Amino acid sequence: MDHRKPMGDLRELAGAMRPAQRILGLDVGAKTIGVALSDVGRTIATPCTTIRRGKFARDAGALGTLIGEHDVGALVIGLPVNMDGSEGPRCQSVRQFAANLLERIDIAVAFWDERLSTVAAERVLLEADVSRKRRAELVDKMAAAYILQGALDFLGRE
Repeated sequence: MDHRKPMGDLRELAGAMRPAQRILGLDVGAKTIGVALSDVGRTIATPCTTIRRGKFARDAGALGTLIGEHDVGALVIGLPVNMDGSEGPRCQSVRQFAANLLERIDIAVAFWDERLSTVAAERVLLEADVSRKRRAELVDKMAAAYILQGALDFLGRE
């Protein structure tokens, strides 16, 4: 299967993966990339790390390292769709990031609507009375976990 082109259908990911491979969830922002990791059973998403964005080659290298270390078979990338369902410049930027990544890493990719993922992550952190500084450190990887968990829940229902 050729993974060089981002896939639109999340259901195709399972067929592109070996058993017990994990899925990496990404929340791609202008300054950071929030990263979450599924368990090998692909039912639970856990916040993993936040990559401070720099040159693309460095960012891709960091993701490649995580993919290798955790035996990741696919990526679910949050797509920042507008509230009305339309795609704006941020969606184009994320799609371009995915296309550039696929030129360097051969992996299956699907997009997941990430509307309100950061808001949901912020709400959880506020309810947990986490300090502003600590929230800033955690919100991106928690948003990635929120995105990935939504995709895992969808796959579990299929």
